[in-house]
Amino acid sequence: MKPYALICATLAIVCLACQPQSSEENWEVTSPEETLSLHFMLTQKGAPAYILKRGDIVVLDTSVVGGFSFRDQPDLGEGLSVTSSRTNSFSETWDMPWGEQRTVDNSYNELAVDLRETQEPGRSFTITFRVFEDGIGFRYAFPEQEGLEEVVITDEHTHFALTGDHTTWWIPGDWDIYEHLYNTTAFTDIDAISKRDHPNLAQTYIPENAVNTPVTMRTADGLHLSFHEAALYDYAGMTLKVDADNMQWVSELVGGPDDDTKAFKTLPFETPWRTVQVAEKATDLIASKLILNLNEPNQLGDVSWFTPTKYMGIWWEMHLGKSTWDMASGKHGATTENAKRYIDFCAENGIGALLVEGWNTGWERWIGFPDREGVFDFVTPYADYDIQEVVAYGKEKGVNIIMHHETSAAPRTYEQQLDTAFALCESLGIHAVKTGYVGPIIPEGIRHHGQWMVNHYQKVVETAAKHQVAVNAHEPIKATGKRRTWPNIIAREGLRGQEFNAWSVDMNPPEHTLIVPFTRMLGGPIDFTPGIFNIKFDEYKPDNQVNTTLAKQLSLYVLLYSPVQMAADLPEHYEGQPAFQFIRDVAVDWDESVMLNGEVGDYLTIARKERDGDRWFLGSATDEEGRSFSVTLDFLDPDKTYKATTYCDGKDAHWNDNPLAIDIKEQVVDATTELPIVLAPGGGAAVSFVPVDE
Repeated sequence: MKPYALICATLAIVCLACQPQSSEENWEVTSPEETLSLHFMLTQKGAPAYILKRGDIVVLDTSVVGGFSFRDQPDLGEGLSVTSSRTNSFSETWDMPWGEQRTVDNSYNELAVDLRETQEPGRSFTITFRVFEDGIGFRYAFPEQEGLEEVVITDEHTHFALTGDHTTWWIPGDWDIYEHLYNTTAFTDIDAISKRDHPNLAQTYIPENAVNTPVTMRTADGLHLSFHEAALYDYAGMTLKVDADNMQWVSELVGGPDDDTKAFKTLPFETPWRTVQVAEKATDLIASKLILNLNEPNQLGDVSWFTPTKYMGIWWEMHLGKSTWDMASGKHGATTENAKRYIDFCAENGIGALLVEGWNTGWERWIGFPDREGVFDFVTPYADYDIQEVVAYGKEKGVNIIMHHETSAAPRTYEQQLDTAFALCESLGIHAVKTGYVGPIIPEGIRHHGQWMVNHYQKVVETAAKHQVAVNAHEPIKATGKRRTWPNIIAREGLRGQEFNAWSVDMNPPEHTLIVPFTRMLGGPIDFTPGIFNIKFDEYKPDNQVNTTLAKQLSLYVLLYSPVQMAADLPEHYEGQPAFQFIRDVAVDWDESVMLNGEVGDYLTIARKERDGDRWFLGSATDEEGRSFSVTLDFLDPDKTYKATTYCDGKDAHWNDNPLAIDIKEQVVDATTELPIVLAPGGGAAVSFVPVDE
């Protein structure tokens, strides 16, 4: 963690064009246990660059960083000198108010390098690197400086130089939506442009052959890499452009009012962290808390007013076509009577909350109309929905209401009503809201993932916090670990969720939920809405279905983390179903999570221990290929025995041919037990472990 003399072994892998200026301008910082090492240097052109290694293995070759293009100013990125540098070590353990585990270790070594142009105009900035055992983060900071009060960033030139044509799991770098199926290709075979047209996307814009993050890769040596960003505030979201000729990712920020305007910034400012996670095992990516650790600590203090919960919704019936969001259709779902029916079912089955969509006026003109400003208000219910009565009835039954705010992608209308809308929630004792942004953003030219919307999403979170409301955002900006700082950010969609199975021309394939935990879920909690029991739903959508077995639907409550987990199907589809007991039982807030096995897109097994309790739950799932293996239950308390209730694929189960076949059995186990897991094609298994009283 101090400047080093020129290391010949390092320079041997550096191309001539990127050779350092002199031996004094090489720096190295390692992770606390020296698993990773980062070598910083200046190229012959005076550009900052780094090499990342894991042991003797080069993870990222010489990668130029710190380049910026500005409007009405020369580019910044070459002709630089180092004016000073400093190192730091940091270690802490912090508590999650809710989450996948109770405590998080945050340990890293840091190198900060101050840079200045050697020629006029002599601008300066700092690059700070943090090196963890499982990856790195780096960010740029621009201090106050004479003659440079504000900038318009038209490009950020951050490079990640790969060491081979790695296998990549990716979705296109869409500036408006993340709801694409994941693709598995070699890096050089990525073709995002071919994904531009999709009949079931309400908004989409893919200007470059780029990918959205998190994007995950596997090297020929078996290392797993994930590229993302952390602490995204007042800046454009970052996509990664494919530079196949030079075998590297290049940052491509999401544009604003025009494609070339990326961010307006007043000095001083810092960019988000650019992150690279590095793991030998794919499951170590899931276990990593690097993204969270690059965010600042909790700014809200006590958030016990939000309680992790399972919920149901007047929601799936709209996707099936049984009812509608709007009242004019004559099939309105959000009625007082229907809400009470759901509340009764929730109360009878230990489901803590009910989401009601379509409760407020405006749904007749919410999508497909160019002028959507002012269509919705967020306090006026339809005539057949008595919100006061529904909330009171829910409280009587012990069931909370989750508010729904669909903006129809008119965020200015929403911002005008934010305080009023959240004040209504506060007055009713409602502590969670699901937001939505379906459609092209108004005003025209604003993209969902650009700076303007990044700031809007943050304004919603901060306003909600003032009224003790937590936010579950759909059509969101991607998760970048801000839930640590703002723990009222509880979940978000940000992926192709369950609903696509109800109406998309290409339903989610069995591998989809085995790619998501290694990609999208690395950013943060997912509102995927699992628990569909009526797999084929022939009564409503004979051409569509869920491409999993019933047992796999249960496994998703453990595999796809969220502090708000939906029992997504209709109440009538759960009636009389023994498998529904797992949904009744499964926890949503965890003391500990253990990754047992897994490979990206193939299979995954996770065990989690409930917070403030002794029960454990296990989920396991596979793609189109059936699998069998055993797991040792050594995560269990060695001093206890447990009743294990296993929900597994039945004989001849198959995601398409026989999805409802399920076997439920009980046995007594302990920490030494080898539990066999048999997964049908597209199948899964779910297990609850309850201590046996002795």
